[in-house]
Amino acid sequence: MADSLAALNIQGRKMRLDTTVVETNIHYPTDSNLLGDGVRVLIRAMKRIAEIAGQQGAQLRDRSRSVKLRVLEIGRVVRTKGGPNRERLQQGYEKLLSAVGRVVGQAKRFSGEIAQGVKRSANVMQQAALEGLRKELDTFVPRVQQVMRQAKQRIFGGNTHVAEKLVSIFEPTTEIIRKGKASKPTEFGKLVKIQESENQIITDYAVYEKRPSDSELVIPALDAHEKKLGCTPRLVAADAAFYSAKNEAAAHARGVKRVCIPNRSTKSAERKREQKKRWFKQGQKWRTGCEGRISVLKRRHGLRRCIYRGDGGMKRWVGLGVVADNLRHIGTVLAQRKN
Repeated sequence: MADSLAALNIQGRKMRLDTTVVETNIHYPTDSNLLGDGVRVLIRAMKRIAEIAGQQGAQLRDRSRSVKLRVLEIGRVVRTKGGPNRERLQQGYEKLLSAVGRVVGQAKRFSGEIAQGVKRSANVMQQAALEGLRKELDTFVPRVQQVMRQAKQRIFGGNTHVAEKLVSIFEPTTEIIRKGKASKPTEFGKLVKIQESENQIITDYAVYEKRPSDSELVIPALDAHEKKLGCTPRLVAADAAFYSAKNEAAAHARGVKRVCIPNRSTKSAERKREQKKRWFKQGQKWRTGCEGRISVLKRRHGLRRCIYRGDGGMKRWVGLGVVADNLRHIGTVLAQRKN
């Protein structure tokens, strides 16, 4: 790895890093819409079970229409001019939660009857399909119940900060991430780290299952840089979110000569003078290229939104985008060298 990067004139003397959010492929989450999604999935699975098992066991009562009407009713209340009427909103959610609770109860009965052999098929392939549908019910029922709990806490308890809040029943690991953007204050997806060296080549990336603080990423980024390029960078640049005195001291101890990470909240006159020096300003100017790289990854290579499913799909999607961008820049570097 180090030899191939050296052939592209990437000496590893500089390192810059930044983070961004790659959104999962979900619609904007509201509790009513999530409950509607859950009912649609459960009803669809139970209809397929009824087609295979026939009249055996409990019979399906399709409540999808009434649930859809409740969701539309809640939407109208929320969009009421002058703000939603809290009493009408609570009444709408009471009706919706009651209907969803009945659908969940039916789904549990269907799953139990398949497990007990009440709903079954003599055909081996159809029996296997029944088992697959039972697993689907067992997967989605707890997710719908979680949405029901968080809706009750928010609407009737006033708790808008529910722990482990679910924002999609299809992508349950999606995180709510706020990075302070004026254009998009809240994003739903996964935090991704992008790390570069010379010639705009991405040397490392990471997709995090749980969002870490940016300041926790500097030392692991140095580890990845040293492992892949076989040297310690002379300059490390990042934005103020990555700053901590501990990171700066650890980087200097490992041989980094210039740590170009600003401390915006400092009251030290010496620190302020340090951040006004030419080398620091040049390092920060070079750092902004990482923001440009992220913008290109999103616009050209699809990292604005991941269309693959699950955590594994997110990692593949980001990895493919990084590989595609690197190939373009490697081709550019080699073409310039020929000329």
